[in-house]
Amino acid sequence: MTLTELRYVVAVAREKHFGRAAEACFVSQPTLSVAIRKLEEDLGVVLFERGPGDVAITPVGVRIVEQARHVVEQAAAIREIAQQGKDPLNEPLRLGAIYTIAPYLLSHLVKQLHKRAPKMQGWGARRHCRSAANRSCGADGPAAL
Repeated sequence: MTLTELRYVVAVAREKHFGRAAEACFVSQPTLSVAIRKLEEDLGVVLFERGPGDVAITPVGVRIVEQARHVVEQAAAIREIAQQGKDPLNEPLRLGAIYTIAPYLLSHLVKQLHKRAPKMQGWGARRHCRSAANRSCGADGPAAL
């Protein structure tokens, strides 16, 4: 079973037509049909009842299509996470500073950071501590002042 086959299953269920599903997947109709048939053989169940001009989803096919949708969505989420990970300025910044210098340094730093990395998410918390490197301060990120 491949992710491509699951995408085809989702497309056929959505379109209720093999030809339109193939167009939506940018493949030929025979390619899509062969892949669906192979998946049905691998699973040992019929997912779609084929009729002249229409396609019906079998009861077991309904459950498999729903699970295939989840898998395809999760695969897309993995790709999105990977894409976001390529730009470290998209990641949240965690920075801790002792309370005596935080008001003076952080206000300027945050303004500059927002200009240079507008997609970066900030995280802030006020905590009383003696040392910025102290984890109880909230400086458990990569930087501490």
